[in-house]
Amino acid sequence: MRFVIRCLFLTALASGWVSSTLAGDHATIPTVHGLALYDEPALDADFAYFPYVNPDAPKGGSLIRAAVGSSFDSTNPFIIRGTPGIGIGEIYDTLLVENVDEPFSVYGLLAEGMRLDPDRFWIEFDLRPEARFHDGEPVTAEDVVFSFNLLVEEGNPFYRGYYADVESVEALDRHTVRFEFATNHSRELPLIVGQLPILPKHYWEERDFTAPTLARHPGSGPYRLAEVEPGRRIVYQRVTDYWGAELPVNRGRHNIDRLIYDYYRDRDIAWEAFKAGVMDYRTDARAATWAIGYDFPAYNDGLVKRITVPDGQPSRMQAFVFNLREEKFQDVRVREALNLTFDFPWLNANLFYDSYSRTESYFQNSEMAAEGLPSEAELALLEPHRDDLPERVFDSELPIDHPTELRERLRLAYELLLEAGYEFRGGVLVDGDSGRPLSVEVMLFDSGLERVVQPMLRNMSRLGIQGSLRIVDINQYLNRLRSFDFEIITGQFPQSNNPGNEQREFWTSEFAESPQSRNLMGLQSPVVDELVERLIRADSRSELNTAARALDRVLLWNFITIPHYHSGETRIAVWDKFGYPEPFPKYGFDLSAWWVDSEREDEINRRLRRR
Repeated sequence: MRFVIRCLFLTALASGWVSSTLAGDHATIPTVHGLALYDEPALDADFAYFPYVNPDAPKGGSLIRAAVGSSFDSTNPFIIRGTPGIGIGEIYDTLLVENVDEPFSVYGLLAEGMRLDPDRFWIEFDLRPEARFHDGEPVTAEDVVFSFNLLVEEGNPFYRGYYADVESVEALDRHTVRFEFATNHSRELPLIVGQLPILPKHYWEERDFTAPTLARHPGSGPYRLAEVEPGRRIVYQRVTDYWGAELPVNRGRHNIDRLIYDYYRDRDIAWEAFKAGVMDYRTDARAATWAIGYDFPAYNDGLVKRITVPDGQPSRMQAFVFNLREEKFQDVRVREALNLTFDFPWLNANLFYDSYSRTESYFQNSEMAAEGLPSEAELALLEPHRDDLPERVFDSELPIDHPTELRERLRLAYELLLEAGYEFRGGVLVDGDSGRPLSVEVMLFDSGLERVVQPMLRNMSRLGIQGSLRIVDINQYLNRLRSFDFEIITGQFPQSNNPGNEQREFWTSEFAESPQSRNLMGLQSPVVDELVERLIRADSRSELNTAARALDRVLLWNFITIPHYHSGETRIAVWDKFGYPEPFPKYGFDLSAWWVDSEREDEINRRLRRR
């Protein structure tokens, strides 16, 4: 990831403008209850609750889910070291919270109001005086300043990139905090600083933040850590005297008393636990299970139900990711050839019951996905880099027109490998100069994708490539990722309807060698760096779409991953003890709006006991 270059002239100009504003014009800037990325927030200042919640939802009950993985060894999710317990974010409040019924609008949580510079060089937040941490200490502007500095300086590299354009953070008084920006190029920056998790300064300032810990440290959110049992479970208890329970952004949310994550090493064992009633809720990522797996007594008796939630965001890009730090993956022809060994039509017909579509964009199912030939607006961004880009970026249509039939795919892959300097000797594909065989290793921490990897490896072997699969436990997997000790892994690149600063950590050079960044492949491309900055600086929806399409086009034609597939929906199975409002929000899924129906829960428990 590359930081935005901070021009001294602009910094001086911004500082002078801020000084004059504070001297006289500051009072004319209105204090508002919410912000939207491009337009105005949909909800008025006096809104009572989000439109997708039941404000009278009952409190109580529990929600038990599976965490698949060997264990965890930390309750600090903000650092590189350690494996954090799942769900830790439940204990933290942020300055602002998103309404998932809008594309990107945020409303006050810890902040009761905010003032945004019309030129977007700064924003101020007024904290709610009643806000409290779980230990009773008040949340102050000093906690906000401390949290920002701590996360950027000692936290995961993500924060350094996400907040790269924040010049300074200052507590103006006990309940007022001001963020100043180095530039005003990013429209979303004032909104995303509001997503900052606020940590208690009085707790962390005397502790080593960079070291994993299993302490039940305090936050200010609707849940507190209740049980921490590595290798078994982690439990969050609803805070009954939560300071923000009656805020408009919280009414009808955070209804379930106990959120429980039970750890399982194997997905199949977790599935059996769900069928037995040991778990309440699961997201079903297996097409075969969804298609034919629900023929068991509890489902047939109506105790278990299935719910399909349409995706309101771009479909998540899941893919096999090449480690571009490896010499053999630095040739785009090799990467394209390996792409061709992934036989999606066969997988979809034989494993997935034709329930998926091939993912063909990093912004799939959105207006940001590149299609056809580049538009004039895209070309204006791409032409300055023509010498550094494959010609196909300019003259070939998307989606990529690869053969569908496997024999033709493998023939094209073989031709590409020959062009890249490989030769077929004694049934093995070897480098023509060194004589070294071309070998690849796919590393997983979960056996669930083994059935997807093995057919690809068989297709590679038909070309003379020596392919292997290694399945390791989650701790070894994370350690190898941090040291870049892998060849091919599975990565996910989730996108929102309004991508922005997080794209730096996904793709840019600054984060190519940062342990645990999401630039897993180690991509270093000045062209990509520039396009990411263009996307972040977009000042309109049209500019954002153009920059995203240009970026998408460059990423796709560089074959930095082997894209998987998507369904365009989320498949959920639950024991039928929950209530939830319908319809679901347009742009996301908010499980915090669910509640436990005590009568249905009692009936399920009675019938389980009778069985």
